[in-house]
Amino acid sequence: MTQPNAQHVVLIVGGAVAGSEAAFQFAQRGILCIVMEQNDRPYGKIEDGLPRWHLNLRLQEEKKINDKLAHAGIHFIPRTKLGRDLTLEEVLGWGLSAVVLANGAWRDRPLPLPRVDDYVGRGFYYQNPFVYWFNHYPAPGYQGPTVDLADGAVVVGGGLASLDVVKILMLETVTRALAARGHGVALYELERQGVRNVLGGLGLTLPDLGLTGCTLIYRRRVEDMPLAETPEDATPQQVERTRATRRKLLQTFADKYQFAFQDQRVPVGCLVEGDRLAGLTLAATEVRDGRAVGLAGTEQPAPSRMVVSSIGSIPEPVAGVGMRGEMYHIRDKRTGEVEGMDRVFAVGNAVTGKGNILASLKHGRVVSQHMLEHYLLGTASGYEEVLAGAAKEAQEKIGAVAERLSGQTPLPAERVADISTRVRALQERAGYAGQYRQWIERVRLPQV
Repeated sequence: MTQPNAQHVVLIVGGAVAGSEAAFQFAQRGILCIVMEQNDRPYGKIEDGLPRWHLNLRLQEEKKINDKLAHAGIHFIPRTKLGRDLTLEEVLGWGLSAVVLANGAWRDRPLPLPRVDDYVGRGFYYQNPFVYWFNHYPAPGYQGPTVDLADGAVVVGGGLASLDVVKILMLETVTRALAARGHGVALYELERQGVRNVLGGLGLTLPDLGLTGCTLIYRRRVEDMPLAETPEDATPQQVERTRATRRKLLQTFADKYQFAFQDQRVPVGCLVEGDRLAGLTLAATEVRDGRAVGLAGTEQPAPSRMVVSSIGSIPEPVAGVGMRGEMYHIRDKRTGEVEGMDRVFAVGNAVTGKGNILASLKHGRVVSQHMLEHYLLGTASGYEEVLAGAAKEAQEKIGAVAERLSGQTPLPAERVADISTRVRALQERAGYAGQYRQWIERVRLPQV
């Protein structure tokens, strides 16, 4: 870091879409910015949550993040996690101008079944580590989460992230079954054409491969799925058209990838064999006043060797940051200022609590029906618009925070020098020499 002058210094926790944009906006305003990233690379769910068939989009978005974080006014600290390596109290003790939490929503919302978490990795999986496994396991030397893949999996969800989960399950099981019969169909080709078309071209069906396919369970009606947004002030006719669109989109997607779907079902118990989860007990539901209510006496077993919970992602708790339910307690929605904390702000999925890129990288943004149709039909990635919205939302919030800082006295040079010393010590501990692009080349993953 250069010889310090009196200036504002902001620390951003997390360097992915929202964090890199926030850092870039601060740096362009002459505010010294520090980005603390828990991983080697700052790409967040672009790398770990965006399914790997989106290769071109991932490379494009990673380049955007790299270009922003390479700015001379941004100082990167990898391999350093808030709550593990440093507490928020310690960070605030540096005397920074502001702290911005852009650490995303990496914690899976717990599946509300007693003791189900006892079977994680033994027939039961949560969405975030499951998608991480899919993205990374083909890499040489992979040492991350493992998955005992099984046909006939049950996926509990209904949101957009759960559609990625069922797609992964179908692509993996069908690709492996085809390979066992001597058909070397690439997973990426299966994703592009769809399971139905590829199998049809080979004169095969799922039963021919000995497969049944996975089943997606949703507690509400299919027309309640968040696959198309109802216009504001919609007429009854518009509401019904939106519901019909949702039904059509889901059916088209299920037909293309050959999975089953059951709406108005909720898990109420576990099926266990030995030390493994062996399925769920499901009950029927009905929607009353917009809420899905379980119906007593409708319980039925749904045996399965594999269950994946995909019911949402929430921010990890940070000591000192108040929570409102599962979310950070935000006092000022315009800036993302955290309730009860001076100079602490939040942006991106740390605010929305929605870890699914497609649904929520734009705070408060609705996903267009047109984009979703292309996503579900496989004719476009479906993520580009929302990723762009994430950057725009960060710009708006950081502009408001920077405006507030402009009315405050910059930090004295002595304090800036002390912060710089602390940053260098953390960089050295992480093995980071201070050159962002050189670091990224060093820690880049091989393409899989």
